[in-house]
Amino acid sequence: MSLNTYTLLDSGHFQKLEQVGPYLLVRPAAQAVWRPRLADSEWQRADAVFSRFSGGDGKWEVRNRNLPESWTISMPAVGDLVIRLTDFGHLGIFPEQHANWSRLADLVAQRTKQHQETQVLNLFAYTGGSTLACARAGAAVAHLDASKTSVQWGRENAEQAGLKDKPIRWLVDDVQKFVAREVRRASKYHGIILDPPSFGRGPKGETWKIEEMLPPLLDDLGQILAADFSFVLLSSHSAGYTPLALTNLLGDICPSSSGEMSSGEMVVLDSAGRALPSGASCLFVKA
Repeated sequence: MSLNTYTLLDSGHFQKLEQVGPYLLVRPAAQAVWRPRLADSEWQRADAVFSRFSGGDGKWEVRNRNLPESWTISMPAVGDLVIRLTDFGHLGIFPEQHANWSRLADLVAQRTKQHQETQVLNLFAYTGGSTLACARAGAAVAHLDASKTSVQWGRENAEQAGLKDKPIRWLVDDVQKFVAREVRRASKYHGIILDPPSFGRGPKGETWKIEEMLPPLLDDLGQILAADFSFVLLSSHSAGYTPLALTNLLGDICPSSSGEMSSGEMVVLDSAGRALPSGASCLFVKA
């Protein structure tokens, strides 16, 4: 097992045991309703354990005094990523997206080989795994998130991954307002990626509620797809947004007759091959 990447070692009792580079971490896993397979002694070796409060944030119990504030790991299709322990239990990486990163990189690479322009819009882009996968494969990417901290983290990742000179626009903005402006400007994209949260706020306090705002956002996104667009990827970690629900939502702007729609649970396989469900995604690839 490499100590320079991410490995899910075990899960159970609503927690997961992760090897993140050289460090062992324990974090909540709401869908791990089964029993762990590894002995308690293996879990007790964790360098840090995160406990979540009812409000969504939480607290890290750091057991290893030598645990640094940040470190890097390497992920296929993306490169090096900066890892940090955040107040919400995030690390700066969503390993369940790895299969999507690889697929997006392949789709962009196909266009690059054919000397086709590929403009990609990555919304709710967080720390930029999808951005870096697409940029590495040859796309020009607009990376947008309402969090200035997340966008800066994405910039750090690009530098760590050797991609700081790639054509990436780093944007701190409200997603709905930005997309509405892109519609008015008649901007066009060949790929669109979005992983919307259940609830959030824009940089000026704008409110995002997925149940109210995702359908009209998708309508606007349909207006900025280029005639020769390649893909749209919609993923979610929100309760109720199953693969079928995402398929139905994406079908409003991407008719199944014009391409291939594939959806499923996003999972991370542990060291024994057991899958931990971690959200859902739906990818439309135009024929």
